[in-house]
Amino acid sequence: MTRNPVVAGMFYPAEYHELLEMIEYCYLNPRGPRELPSKRGKYTKPLGIVSPHAGYIYSGPVAAHGYKKISENISGEITAIILGPNHTGLGSGIATMKGTWKTPFGDMEIDNEFADRLWKECDILDMDENSHLREHSIEVQLPFLKHLEDLNIAKFKFVPISMMMQDYESCIDVGYVIAKVARELNRKIVIIASTDFSHYETQEQASKKDAVVIKDILELNDEEIFTDVVTHNISMCGYGPVIAMVKAMKDLGARTSYLLYYSTSGDVTKDYSEVVGYASLLIK
Repeated sequence: MTRNPVVAGMFYPAEYHELLEMIEYCYLNPRGPRELPSKRGKYTKPLGIVSPHAGYIYSGPVAAHGYKKISENISGEITAIILGPNHTGLGSGIATMKGTWKTPFGDMEIDNEFADRLWKECDILDMDENSHLREHSIEVQLPFLKHLEDLNIAKFKFVPISMMMQDYESCIDVGYVIAKVARELNRKIVIIASTDFSHYETQEQASKKDAVVIKDILELNDEEIFTDVVTHNISMCGYGPVIAMVKAMKDLGARTSYLLYYSTSGDVTKDYSEVVGYASLLIK
């Protein structure tokens, strides 16, 4: 299947040159890393990031922190495993797919072999295009990857995993199988967990709640992430993708984690009465 973008022109520009200008704005913004990716790094081990998925004007500079770190730690052919929440309610509870996704920067090919192995080895994961048809949480990550590719930093394929089911056991199962397949196929991988944090809380409430789950992520404590999201009623849409990413990264040997940047929509709109939280984190 060839999937066309569904939020180009809304969450990010649909035209090539406007999108390039926006991506560069995200990197150079005071809330971003303040510099463009300039050189490829050297891939030594898997890398995981937490990345937001709102409109680029709100969360793009935060996301740029994670992609800047990716650029410094990769080279050659990379498979990006991108896990995102299913906001639409369409399709299976957890699903991947095969084929191609179009972006304003050009086509992104799915690592079909990796996707097929996930499907065969994970009982709760389906091969279902409908789960991805209208969902934005994975789509908004792709222009950042294509931009790195255009800078000759690496060559990417990706594997989309849409998660409507976010119970703890399912997330752990998905993370376990991602790590297993990555080892079996000897892939160089990055794992991207797409999520926003608290939704429509005051700045003070959102920052306080988000700090709890960010601490859990930094401690690589996948069980506490789930417990605290439930206990503290944290309206984090992609906690399941984060849990799966943390589990996979730990299985692949990750021991360190960093908070790269935290911000809210209020830092853009200057309305702090109802904000959405965004964070960029690195695990390796």
